[in-house]
Amino acid sequence: MAKKLWDGRFSEKTDRIVEDFTSSIDIDKRLYSYDIQGSIAHCRMLAKTSIISEEEASSLIEGLGVIKREIDRGDFQFDQSLEDIHMHIEARLIEKVGKVAQKLHTARSRNDQVVLDVRMYLRDETLHTTHRLVMLQKVIVDLAKIHIDVVLPGYTHLQRAQPVLLSHHLMAYYEMFLRDAHRFSDCLKRINVMPLGSAALAGTTYPIDREYVAEILGFPEISANSMDAVSDRDFIIEFLSAASICMVHLSRMSEELILWSSSEFGFVELPDSFATGSSIMPQKKNPDVPELVRGKTGRVFGDLISLLTVMKSLPLSYNRDMQEDKTALFSTLDILAECLEIYIKMLPKLKINKQAMRHATSTGFLNATDMADYLVTKGMAFRQAHDCVGKAVAYASSKKKELDELTLKELKSFSSHIKKDIFDILTIEQMINRRKSFGGTALKNVRAAINKAEKGLAVNIGD
Repeated sequence: MAKKLWDGRFSEKTDRIVEDFTSSIDIDKRLYSYDIQGSIAHCRMLAKTSIISEEEASSLIEGLGVIKREIDRGDFQFDQSLEDIHMHIEARLIEKVGKVAQKLHTARSRNDQVVLDVRMYLRDETLHTTHRLVMLQKVIVDLAKIHIDVVLPGYTHLQRAQPVLLSHHLMAYYEMFLRDAHRFSDCLKRINVMPLGSAALAGTTYPIDREYVAEILGFPEISANSMDAVSDRDFIIEFLSAASICMVHLSRMSEELILWSSSEFGFVELPDSFATGSSIMPQKKNPDVPELVRGKTGRVFGDLISLLTVMKSLPLSYNRDMQEDKTALFSTLDILAECLEIYIKMLPKLKINKQAMRHATSTGFLNATDMADYLVTKGMAFRQAHDCVGKAVAYASSKKKELDELTLKELKSFSSHIKKDIFDILTIEQMINRRKSFGGTALKNVRAAINKAEKGLAVNIGD
């Protein structure tokens, strides 16, 4: 059993069951490179302020480099009795360079050390997340461009409503993921704050230079209150919130792919490489990938609720409950990364059934609103036009016909305003291209939206 770095206060050894219960090494060992990076910056600052000598700092920095290479290679031995990655590295450093390693922790606490590691780690992971979102947006824009003129029903209440371009439908998801990218970028501002130097909770008596450490580690801002710095997990909660919203969007897309790939819709076919079969029914091709993304969304929501629940009643400042933050954070990071990556690879291989989509727009009176709008242009109030067309729909339904299948004589029986030109505006193409209001589904609008998106993506991908 390794000697504890805080053994001096205690007369009894920690019970093994307590060691197992309090240990977080299986979770937080992924922070090792950030812990070492932070310790190296801390060493340099201690030397700069003459708290330790340059020779001592050089020895510590060299030892930390050796330890990082050991962990990189998988040669490092982990021990549950040492609790976390910070104590593992410090204990190994003592073995490597001797008593001088005991000076490493001067002017800091595990409280500010751990939050520093998490902030650096999450800073990088947030950048990776925004990059994945940009790549997903590009996939969506490319798919919209390829299928620019494909039409399908737009739905409200899962009922056919009005015809739209598939490209317009896809660009709705582009907008969702663009907002997600903006949320994560904004969240980065709160993540990118340097807490080291707050020590346990009250700051330190040593003449440290926090600005120097922040400069080394690339932090544009330094925490202003030591108690808040060690007890703040808002930045993780904010990330989990942004991740939850992003997973909502992935889940909504998943739901549509599940529906659209069913026999009842037949709008799309998932690639064989992203689907599975049945163990008993040979004919089945199951949409397991979007179903799992939809299912994993609940786990991300759970991670957010978990951390909110942990933090909701904690007094200032640090409490050991906060150790649970990394379980929630790492879980969400892994799920979100996996779901984004799989959609980036799956969507380009999606097979679009143009004929089935177009056929679905030919029934269900999708041109009813256009007929009402036509009557408005002839001088009728919209509510009156709405009532008139409603009666026409009821009549057409009783005859098992669509509105554009009625004769002019039948249509005129509902309003004398109706002329032969009504048939010109009841076609699918006219229904789509007459919707020229900004943000509408007209082909010209969608082309402009795609062009704008491509320009924005070119800048982001170039970055």
